[in-house]
Amino acid sequence: MSQIIIPYKPREIFLPYHDSDKRFSLSVAHRRAGKTVARINKLVKKAVMCELPNPRFRYLAPYYVQAKDIAWMYLKHYSAPLIAIGGKVNESELSITYPHNGAQIKLYGAENAERMRGLYSDGDVIDEAQGVSKSVLTQIILPSLADRKGWLDVSGTPKGWENLLGELAKLAKNDPDWFYQILKASETGIIPADELARQKSLMPDNEYEQEFECSFDAAITGSVYGQWLSQKELREGLYDPLLPVHTAWDLGFDDATAIWFWQITGGEIRIIDYYENNGQNIEHYCDFLRSRQYNYGKHFVPHDASHKLLAAGGRSIVQQAYAYGVKMFVVSATSQQNGIEAARKTLERSYFDVKTTQGFNALKQYQFQYDEDKKIFRDKPRHDWTSHAADAYEIIGQVWRNPVISEQEETPRFLEDLTAKDVFWPENNHKILEKRY
Repeated sequence: MSQIIIPYKPREIFLPYHDSDKRFSLSVAHRRAGKTVARINKLVKKAVMCELPNPRFRYLAPYYVQAKDIAWMYLKHYSAPLIAIGGKVNESELSITYPHNGAQIKLYGAENAERMRGLYSDGDVIDEAQGVSKSVLTQIILPSLADRKGWLDVSGTPKGWENLLGELAKLAKNDPDWFYQILKASETGIIPADELARQKSLMPDNEYEQEFECSFDAAITGSVYGQWLSQKELREGLYDPLLPVHTAWDLGFDDATAIWFWQITGGEIRIIDYYENNGQNIEHYCDFLRSRQYNYGKHFVPHDASHKLLAAGGRSIVQQAYAYGVKMFVVSATSQQNGIEAARKTLERSYFDVKTTQGFNALKQYQFQYDEDKKIFRDKPRHDWTSHAADAYEIIGQVWRNPVISEQEETPRFLEDLTAKDVFWPENNHKILEKRY
């Protein structure tokens, strides 16, 4: 059999990465360092050499289209010699299946990570991890690696500490089970000095430090709430059992649902708790509220919670929640800009408990979209893993001054108003008779 040569020559800075036998790897790298190429070639090598039955490997970027733009061309290029002898390319699924052992590498986007839930994997790459929610790692990826002891490889360029890349960097640099490297442009020699000088002259200092010198401490350009959160610190013990606890929701029909828990005392807004999950029905979130055992006030939800859903037999979220013991109050729609301004004013009076860490970090990372053509930030924020916490917090901004009466309340049809064909009994229908929170 003739020798098969993969057309890849590693850059010197990635030789330690390729030589490492650690199960977990993290590379923090400057732009154009070549981290994606290195990771694609690790995937190809591991896939071809895997001796387990039906090997499966995955590459994950924050968005599916981003995975396609960043990695698909590289994957096909470096797999070409193997494709030529019987490998199969699936353009619609962005996957390649290799000859000999049937190993497969497939590309995914974190915005639709539910597609990965329940699958097994022998090795995963998370690229641009600063844009991927931590819950994708903890709820989907890590469980899928467990039974076959698959490996995990993470890479990215910093965007503050309060995201998946930042948190893993803190862990990896002090954990002997991790391979860790940080690659600064001033040290790698990949980008010529004159080009770095030109980039530095054209970019704000914080952006240059972040993108080329891998600074986690550089200010996040385009942050929606960064100015209002810069002096905020998480506190302990903000919950007062004598005060009612209100909640504000962002309902994810195709992605995450986020819930803030908050109290009002004097002119202070105490943000005492936060919960986020995805792929769950409304019963799950109602049960979670009950598990917290707070003395609840009002539960505020966005206007679309009153929309009837065909998948739920014509029942709205509000009606379903009522059946599970939670009475919701619907907040009228407003413009996103009005919501942001209300949230900014609310932040001035807000204090955050340590139990809100996930939501607090998402607020700090929430950014406006950037227009590459005009080189300016747009008025509209990006929709990513940070959006759910931000949208839910905007609800607090709209209602906190008067949490007793919402702008609109939908009273669900119940008992005397129902006809036989309308009756909906939840799986645990005894909850209908319990106290409504």
